Amino acid sequence: MDSKRKSRRQLNRKFFRTLILFLIVLAAAGIAAFAWYVNNTREFTTDVNMAAGTGESVYISKEYDRGYSSAVEMKTYIGKLTPVSTDRITGGFQRAKDFERRGNSKNDLYAKTFEPAKSSDYYSTSLYLRSNSDEADVYVSDIGFTDADSSRPVSTAVRVGLAVHQAGKDKLVSEEFIFEISSGNNPMAMYNTATGRDGYVIDSSRTDGATVPFRQLTESNYCIYSSESGETTLRPDSRKIVTLSGNDGKMGTPVQIDVYIWLEGCDSDCTSNLADSRLENIAISFACSR
Repeated sequence: MDSKRKSRRQLNRKFFRTLILFLIVLAAAGIAAFAWYVNNTREFTTDVNMAAGTGESVYISKEYDRGYSSAVEMKTYIGKLTPVSTDRITGGFQRAKDFERRGNSKNDLYAKTFEPAKSSDYYSTSLYLRSNSDEADVYVSDIGFTDADSSRPVSTAVRVGLAVHQAGKDKLVSEEFIFEISSGNNPMAMYNTATGRDGYVIDSSRTDGATVPFRQLTESNYCIYSSESGETTLRPDSRKIVTLSGNDGKMGTPVQIDVYIWLEGCDSDCTSNLADSRLENIAISFACSR
């Protein structure tokens, strides 16, 4: 009888040791997964001072009916950018919600489901353009930026979007443009979506993380503006943003342009090593061609 009780106690101790070991392993696995989740969805700190300017004959303002000049300082963004993705600004941004493991390392976790992004996840503001004389075709001549740490450039994962409204106050968006502002690369680049492929972004019409091919605009789509001569030269692929109406030498009807700045979460450059880096300044320059 004693030997049976002794044997039972030994089995119980062995069972509890095994159970404790299992719980420790399970807890360790949970901690590893949670740490990776925090690390790869961490908000990117940035204090963006944004400015916008124009060449001759085009004026800019933060308000529809006043304050027009050749340059303006836009709303400063002091916050944290969370990686989001979209193929269409007016379709909304999405951010990763849940992850799943495809292997044994932390790098084998992938974004599984997505949810609508909050407005605080990205930067947005509005500006207004108008011509002071004749009809004018407006192009982006430059999107300048300053990374706080050139060895960890946040700019490689940043997108600048322009949603152009119809001329007049409180009009609907008629067209939009998404620019990849830097052709640089993050040395730790990797994808955090299961279908991560170069040039693909989240399909804004779905919520299952499906990606679609998307061609972001680059500096090849800018125009060339000379501040000395005031002349605008078009590149072969210069992309017209909007045509401003003329008014016989008077100010034409303003056009609202909504400006968005975000971290493209599907970009392979959007990685955890950038989490403590900052993007300090962005300046958008417009120029016109007649």
